[in-house]
Amino acid sequence: MKGTMGTDFMGMSEFISPCHFGMEAVLKREIYDLGYDIVKVEDGRVTFAGDAETVCRANINLRTTERVLWKVGGFHAETFDELFEAVKAIAWEDYLPADARFWVAKASSVKSKLFSPSDIQSIVKKAIVERLKSCYGISWFEETGASYPLRVFLNKDEVTIGLDTSGDSLHKRGYRVLSSRAPITETLAAAMILLTPWKGDRILVDPFCGSGTIPIEAAMIAADMAPGMHRHFLAETWGNLIGSDLWEDAFEEAAERVNLSAETQIQGYDIDGEIIRAARDNARRAGVDHLIHFQQRAVEDLNHPKKYGFVITNPPYGERLEEKAALPELYRQIGQAFDRLDCWSEYLISAYEDTERYIGKKADKKRKIYNGMLRTTLYQYLGPKPPRRRREE
Repeated sequence: MKGTMGTDFMGMSEFISPCHFGMEAVLKREIYDLGYDIVKVEDGRVTFAGDAETVCRANINLRTTERVLWKVGGFHAETFDELFEAVKAIAWEDYLPADARFWVAKASSVKSKLFSPSDIQSIVKKAIVERLKSCYGISWFEETGASYPLRVFLNKDEVTIGLDTSGDSLHKRGYRVLSSRAPITETLAAAMILLTPWKGDRILVDPFCGSGTIPIEAAMIAADMAPGMHRHFLAETWGNLIGSDLWEDAFEEAAERVNLSAETQIQGYDIDGEIIRAARDNARRAGVDHLIHFQQRAVEDLNHPKKYGFVITNPPYGERLEEKAALPELYRQIGQAFDRLDCWSEYLISAYEDTERYIGKKADKKRKIYNGMLRTTLYQYLGPKPPRRRREE
């Protein structure tokens, strides 16, 4: 293997996948289930080991991460000189061809002496250019080739640099064109579902489904449909690092697993008929519209004759001042609906501080989750497990 971590893929590389704060355990399990070893779990990200094929399979299959970063270096730096020299020491020629278009898309710093994102971005870019000048024997880079954006993280003076293999954030599955006023991201919706013991043949109801994200993600899970099956990734253009055959194999592997005849009981309700039509359109684009029943219905009308179902939902929580006055009554209605659902489990995410007060009971479990910069709580009301089905004689 050349350099600190070159492109001889007989060896292993490390990859970093960021996620919503509070959902690291869900992403860790996803990565493990894909067959990869976990290296480290930190707040908001999971590091794992793999090879070139891993880039393809992780981007296509992981439901709860925002992107897959290829770790190219890690070191300690307290001054800009140390940052420059350490970046320059990385074997960038192993990753970046002479015509590569490369830039630092994002730099972040936590509890570090170097804290200016723009200065960090500038120094890292200069150091890479200096390295490549000597490697390729040229003084000017046209940058007309494939794009290789970089992300730099500093935490307590420890620097981590990764190549962004995904491009557009992985929450952009490609199916959501119209969305409701306060949409939940596809990655967070998937994480909420995977945090529960729900299985595809169990009842799932979202009474505030909006543009349908939670029911659609549930249907994709039930059908074993990979979230990245119908989109492209930036690293598909990196022919110097990943052969097109690896991408073809990974897409084919995902396609072979899909089971569109899965038996499901997934329902999405919303009081807004127009947004229900948008949800149906989104589900159609995702290829799972036949697995979901959408209906215009208010939460006060929520009822179900069957037991042992799941409510997984993202209700309004008063982002606008004029909406806050309506929240006590709305959450009382949610609590009354929960009372009517015998033996059900309910999971709702909200930033409303009086959620438990107006629902009328304490949650069995609570989990703090950051939805972007918004601090929310996932309230978990755990119903009993259904009785085991008797084996047929």
